Amino acid sequence: MTTIKVLPHPEMCPNGAEFSAEKGISVCTALLNNHIEIEHACDQSLACTTCHVIVREGFASTGEMSEDEEDLLDRAWGLTSVSRLSCQMKVADTALTIELPKYTINHARENH
Repeated sequence: MTTIKVLPHPEMCPNGAEFSAEKGISVCTALLNNHIEIEHACDQSLACTTCHVIVREGFASTGEMSEDEEDLLDRAWGLTSVSRLSCQMKVADTALTIELPKYTINHARENH
């Protein structure tokens, strides 16, 4: 099991969180399994950016990004050099510290 720490987010995780996650599952699934309701509008099919996270610690362990993920991330709000789509990152052996961006681009949720 790997430790994932989530920094406080005013809506999804006001007090922050820390939990253990099973190696090999997506970080998005690990967050959802631990009651952190991260958006995932495309149901983790690599078709949107709503599950964008910023990896504050442990980024080197997140593996290489596919070209498709890189292209999608270009559209994410608050993109950083350590941004990933949580649906594409697999939990590895290294502990992670994750920041949930303040905003997400989700037209369906914004009533467009």
